[in-house]
Amino acid sequence: MGGAVSAGEDNDELIDNLKEAQYIRTELVEQAFRAIDRADYYLEEFRENAYKDLAWKHGNIHLSAPCIYSEVMEALELQPGLSFLNLGSGTGYLSSMVGLILGPFGVNHGVELHSDVVEYAKQKLDSFIRTSSSFDKFDFCEPSFVPGNCLEISPGCSQYDRVYCGAGVQKQHEDYMKSLLKVGGILVMPLEEKVRPHVTGVFTSPSVKLTKITRTGPSAWETKKILAVSFAPLIQPCHSESGKSRLVQLRKSDDNSCEDAAEDRPEQDDAPPAPRPEPPVNVLREKVLRLPLPDALKCYLLYYREK
Repeated sequence: MGGAVSAGEDNDELIDNLKEAQYIRTELVEQAFRAIDRADYYLEEFRENAYKDLAWKHGNIHLSAPCIYSEVMEALELQPGLSFLNLGSGTGYLSSMVGLILGPFGVNHGVELHSDVVEYAKQKLDSFIRTSSSFDKFDFCEPSFVPGNCLEISPGCSQYDRVYCGAGVQKQHEDYMKSLLKVGGILVMPLEEKVRPHVTGVFTSPSVKLTKITRTGPSAWETKKILAVSFAPLIQPCHSESGKSRLVQLRKSDDNSCEDAAEDRPEQDDAPPAPRPEPPVNVLREKVLRLPLPDALKCYLLYYREK
């Protein structure tokens, strides 16, 4: 996914192209993009491709196209002091840009499925803090990354002002994603639309749209579809031999994250939070994922047979 704008010679030229194409529209987002060099999140041997408007993947490491990150950053409507949850936080590139806007009283958490990518993100974050000439120009909300499946977040964890998911969300997980959001909050995610058979009776590939959902009340939502995208789907949780899931614990604040702004904000009410809906276990999907088949054939079986 990508290729919407011309490649740049460097990070600033890439941002100029994104601005000209109206992917970057606000000053705060522009400042964050200019402050963090996208190439710094690439492996050294692939840096020459960093300023192309293309996604990049190497093993478990992945970066979305710059035009996608631009749309996400604009759709989140970030402000200082908000709490942010990045599901599938990857290299930490997006979380670090968000941290430049949230400031010292924000909360910046990331959940990443692959432990090796969590370590990669921590290394890149440390390098940014130690070596970037831009770091001292911002009040930075340092992101905190934890390994785990984002469909297994503990029901006792706090809700967030802003949530982004960096993997295709199946329709059956939409309510789970919404449950992570505070009233007044914004959720941005690639949401799979329901698959319907063609007039010939053959099922077509599911459409995925980058979608912005605003929680306007305890059970009220506004939904806006931004653009069609291509994302790998969420990986379903793998349960332990005991049959129990491994819940992801997200603390309000820790030694490696910025101060929790929620402690300074008035609570909306004293009632305990409603229990978060458990993501449904799709037995057929889990069986297909275990089959020794090419990924393309697994996708066919998941998207066409399972539905």
